[in-house]
Amino acid sequence: MELGLTIPLRRHLKMNSLPHGETPDRGACWDLHVITLRGRKSLLAVHCRSRYAFVLFGLSGAEWEALPATFLEGLRRSLGAAGVEPETAGEYLRRAGDIRLTRTHGRREVAFLNRAWEDVTALDHALDPARREQPLLDREVNAKPSRCAGYDGTGPARQRLARSLR
Repeated sequence: MELGLTIPLRRHLKMNSLPHGETPDRGACWDLHVITLRGRKSLLAVHCRSRYAFVLFGLSGAEWEALPATFLEGLRRSLGAAGVEPETAGEYLRRAGDIRLTRTHGRREVAFLNRAWEDVTALDHALDPARREQPLLDREVNAKPSRCAGYDGTGPARQRLARSLR
């Protein structure tokens, strides 16, 4: 699995340059970005094929330092909250393989990440400042019809992710 880190996220983590992604299957690729929500640094993760997105609100320094593990835990919880069976999520993670940190996965993917970010900020009312995981915000963002790099036309990201996990 490739995690493409945006330049602002690499700066936040004080990371030097990363390699370009090599996985041709965008189903195993996520782009990650640091965003500020209600004054707290938060993680926005966007699936490159489906534009499914989830937010981890107000991460601690230790959580940022352990970004791959933090991401995986957040992904599992987000998928569970979205109704994905644990066996399906586990099979997806097995097929996706070990995590590699890379640069983001292309202009289109970053453009759709930016659209997801706009949706997150527009749906700020759904943010629960007492929780790291944001199931209500994630559900609302992923229910909106949107475009993505991996499918033609518009549709809810949650439905496209379900197709990608099969």
